[in-house]
Amino acid sequence: MSVSLKPLDQQTLVVTGASSGIGPTTARKAAERGARVVLAARSGDDLRQLAGEIGTDRALAVEADVTDRDDVRRIAQAAQDTFGGFDTWVNDAGAFVYGRLEEVPIEDMRQLFEVNLWGLVYGSLEAVAHLKGRGGALTNVGSVLSDRAIVLQGIYSASKHAVKGFTDALRMELEDEGAPVSVTLVKPSAIDTSYPTHAKNYMDERASIPPPVYAPDVVARAILPAPSTRAVT
Repeated sequence: MSVSLKPLDQQTLVVTGASSGIGPTTARKAAERGARVVLAARSGDDLRQLAGEIGTDRALAVEADVTDRDDVRRIAQAAQDTFGGFDTWVNDAGAFVYGRLEEVPIEDMRQLFEVNLWGLVYGSLEAVAHLKGRGGALTNVGSVLSDRAIVLQGIYSASKHAVKGFTDALRMELEDEGAPVSVTLVKPSAIDTSYPTHAKNYMDERASIPPPVYAPDVVARAILPAPSTRAVT
C-alpha cells in the first residue's frame, strides 16, 4: 500500500526536537525546498532564532515539552491556527544517558523514557488524529539501537527498541483500517551532533560518538517525504 503525499513545497511540517541536532537540520532542508515548518522544543530562544533565519512567514516557533501531552496538543493547535494544519509530523525530540545500567539512577531512566518513548507516543497519536482526515506522513526518529543494544547506552537502546515496537504496531493498525497515513521509522547511526554534550554521563570518561560519524543532513534527507508517494510498509 502507498499513500499519496503533497509535494514538499505545498506541505507544512511539524518538527519536534527542533532546537539542536537533526531537528533544525531537517527543518532548514524542508524550508529550502519550499515547505512551511512548525518548530517545537523546550528552548524558545533557539527556536525563535531558527524561525527568524527561515523567515517568520514560513516558520512558527512553539516552545513546548513533549513529555507534557497538553503541550503536544498545543503544538498541533498552533499549526492549525497559523497554517491551517500540517501534512507531516516528525518526532525527533530525544534524551540521552551514558553509563552502565546498574549505575544510572532510575529517575534518569524514567525521564529518558518520558522523552524518547512517551513524547513520541503523544506526538504520534496527535499527528494520526489530524492526518486521518486529510492524509499525510508521520516520521519517527529511532536509531540503529532500535535493533541492536550496546553497552553504556543500555537505557537509551531500550527506549529506541520501544520506539520501534510502537511505530511498527501503529503502522500495521493504520494499514489495517486503510487510513491515508504513511508511518516511517528512520534509524540513524552515529550522527555529528551535540548528542554527547547534552547527554547525562555516568562514565569515568568523556562521552563521545563512535565512528563512522555522519552529517545530520544525511538523516534529514531520509526524513523528508518523497515528492508524491511513500510506502507504508
